[in-house]
Amino acid sequence: MDANDSLDKALDAVGPRLRALRKQREATLADLAAQTGISVSTLSRLESGARRPTLELLLPLAKAHGVTLDELVDAPPTGDPRIHLRPVVRHGMVHLPLTRRPGGIQAYKLIIPAGTQTEPDPQVHEGYEWMYVLNGRLRVVLGEHDFVMKPGEAAEFDTRTPHWFGRAGEESVEFLSLFGSQGERAHLRAKPKGRN
Repeated sequence: MDANDSLDKALDAVGPRLRALRKQREATLADLAAQTGISVSTLSRLESGARRPTLELLLPLAKAHGVTLDELVDAPPTGDPRIHLRPVVRHGMVHLPLTRRPGGIQAYKLIIPAGTQTEPDPQVHEGYEWMYVLNGRLRVVLGEHDFVMKPGEAAEFDTRTPHWFGRAGEESVEFLSLFGSQGERAHLRAKPKGRN
């Protein structure tokens, strides 16, 4: 496969990737058009593959979806040994996985951007979660409790308890989450008293 074939293949894959990213964000073509300044018809033609993507179109789309250009066009790896984690947007919240192995405890950095506020809709599922707030104020609804966590505060809970979290104010919130789908708990070890 020569360089032109490789380029054509990468560009052909952009349309389905754009559609998938928009669906993950639960956005309409009209929402995306308002955010990027690109017309609905052009966005539709890009997603269907009827229009070839250009840099002028891809830059605002990558920004709107919160991904790099490399991620948008699925550029081949360069041999760089660093891990390039790909954020996922679900229900308006950015999930950045910090672990790559399946099973066991999974670590995420979560970001709830400033913008529209959602009403609490507590959910339940199997597992155990530990959260640590980095920036902003995080509102947590946990069973009968409704409280606000500030930077430096942590919480842990069984996810079979109805729970929901969102912004407590207008600013964005960033926090770390350790989640064990099988109910694994985070164990923090403290030094025994008397040792330095």
